[in-house]
Amino acid sequence: MSTAIDSLLSRSPDVCGGRIRIEGTRITVHQIVTCYQQGLTPEEIADQYPHINLAQIYAALAHYHAKRDEIDRELEAENADFQRLANESTNPQE
Repeated sequence: MSTAIDSLLSRSPDVCGGRIRIEGTRITVHQIVTCYQQGLTPEEIADQYPHINLAQIYAALAHYHAKRDEIDRELEAENADFQRLANESTNPQE
């Protein structure tokens, strides 16, 4: 029996800000990729998210590798926004 990778991922405008995620969860591809970029193996990611399986993690990683430039840009923008907000909260303007 085979499983289409696309059936393991989904996107809804009203869930997780419209980001692509693992079907039936609120775990986004971005979350999986962030763990992966931190050096975690798919098995270690599965340990961190025990309610998802390796097939789902590999589907997220396959999607990432297929759209790597686009997802890397999105992650960079998110990190820049986070840093800006963190700076604003630690250095509020008078």
